[in-house]
Amino acid sequence: MRTFALIYALLLAGAAALNYVPGITDAEGRAFGIFALDIYDDLLHLTSASWAVVAALISRSSSRFFLQAFGILYLADGLLGMATGSGYLDLGIITYGVQNLPMSFKLMANAPHIALGGVAVIAGFAFGRSNDQVAMS
Repeated sequence: MRTFALIYALLLAGAAALNYVPGITDAEGRAFGIFALDIYDDLLHLTSASWAVVAALISRSSSRFFLQAFGILYLADGLLGMATGSGYLDLGIITYGVQNLPMSFKLMANAPHIALGGVAVIAGFAFGRSNDQVAMS
């Protein structure tokens, strides 16, 4: 669990750094030509990365809780983005509302949150529980 949390910290810190690596963003400021990350997205990713590091340093149980909560939050954000074109973690659903975007764009823009959230949910709930039961016996 702690290793998973540390991997997530690195991935999320990397996501926050995307806007600042030459060649990653296009002339319109879109990372990989798909989505624009603003300072609020960067803060969200850095806050999540910090949460992951702190959880990993505290305990296995804290790491499992991070993976469960983070996974639910990010997976739900990605699924909402697929359905409406806007997520809630960056307040996009409030700021932009439902957007009529091509499904291919919605998939590319929301795949990172769906993948990160989905893997975290599986790791936090499926793998974490069985290991804790073994440790208790």
